[in-house]
Amino acid sequence: MGKVIWAPSALEDVDSIAEYISRDSAYQAALFVVRLFEATDRLQEFSLSGRVIPEIGDQSSREIIYGSYRIMYRIENDEVWITGVVHGARNWRPE
Repeated sequence: MGKVIWAPSALEDVDSIAEYISRDSAYQAALFVVRLFEATDRLQEFSLSGRVIPEIGDQSSREIIYGSYRIMYRIENDEVWITGVVHGARNWRPE
């Protein structure tokens, strides 16, 4: 496929989550971030491996579930854009 690109807003989501986790354990926060990024490694070769985001219903808008989090991404030509990371319990709606 192609290149995986993290949108600034998605990186902000990761930072916020890591900051929250680090209140209890800096080690666990760092481990979470590493594993979250590892969960997206497969997208370079298998961009369609995530499920279609139900709230959007578009084949190019997909997500990977990592623990309690939804890693949302959009496929554009030969690029995969990670657009957001949200907790699964959150009542998320597309903008």
